[in-house]
Amino acid sequence: MQRCLDLAAKGLGGTYPNPLVGCVIVNNGKIIGEGFHIKSGEAHAEVNAIIAVKDKYLLDNSVLFVNLEPCSHFGKTPPCTDYIIQHKIKEVVVGCIDTYKKVSGSGIKKLEEAGCKVKTGIMEKECRELNIRFFTFHEKKRPYIILKWAQTSDGYISKYKKGSNIPQPAWIIHENNRPLIHKWRAEEQALMIGTNTADIDNPQLNVRDWHGSSPVKIILDNKLRLNHGLNIFKKPQPLIVFNSIKQLISGNIEYIKIDFSRNVPVQIMDVIYNKGIQSVIIEGGKVLLSSFINQGLWDEARIFTGKQTFGAGIVAPEVQGDIIYNEMINEDNLVFVRNFVALKTG
Repeated sequence: MQRCLDLAAKGLGGTYPNPLVGCVIVNNGKIIGEGFHIKSGEAHAEVNAIIAVKDKYLLDNSVLFVNLEPCSHFGKTPPCTDYIIQHKIKEVVVGCIDTYKKVSGSGIKKLEEAGCKVKTGIMEKECRELNIRFFTFHEKKRPYIILKWAQTSDGYISKYKKGSNIPQPAWIIHENNRPLIHKWRAEEQALMIGTNTADIDNPQLNVRDWHGSSPVKIILDNKLRLNHGLNIFKKPQPLIVFNSIKQLISGNIEYIKIDFSRNVPVQIMDVIYNKGIQSVIIEGGKVLLSSFINQGLWDEARIFTGKQTFGAGIVAPEVQGDIIYNEMINEDNLVFVRNFVALKTG
């Protein structure tokens, strides 16, 4: 099952809206075939693993391991259960149940009705963790929310321009950590910032120092004051602009009107969910990050702490949760904090 998870993880960032799935086929204690789901619309893990078996006559005396319940419905591809049954595999070991409404136990039922012996709950916690985005989306009816920021060793995320209270751009972390940030972007479906970050930092919000697709860009621009000469408007990937003025689609830009006098984070996540976006990284400034933190509407925070100090400026946000990762990377301290309350309650 661990090998299934290792294989499945290779698809991170490429399988949306499908989950991450790896499959291993074992005959007399030896792996004879394995595969994983690479991209939505292409073959699923079970199909790739069966195809990889050179001697198909071995399948009726083999065990198929898969980290997630095989699908039993027609989507972009036929049901994996049918393919397993067709190849007369009589035993299947499943890591965890797929709680998506179109599966949710029906895959296991179909296999058992065909005479297949099915065992479930193997490394179930680890299997759910791998697909935490998928499960959060379908069970909590919202995307998995990752907060990300960098702060100085004395606790500031930005400094002010000399003699003013206007923030100015400042690169805090080691430049060798830039590829890691772009890797994160390639793994998630959307990336969001606020008006001030777009205006002051003028970011591109794409994947340049890593391979993979750039995420959907999302910005908050209440009064539509941002200059369209900014980088965020120039790049080809889709851009969603939440504002209070207009509802319009223009090329790759979609303007979505919301009520800024109501709960803005909840409205945004509802829209993103309805668009089928399963995960979002929020790289905004203090105001945007704090709006989600204050609502308890976040699942994971990724916090870089660099060596330098500012002495004054905009104080970094604070989160309460369980540290699930803590390591020094290129002279910066990187911490992942998990909000288990949000994951349990939605």
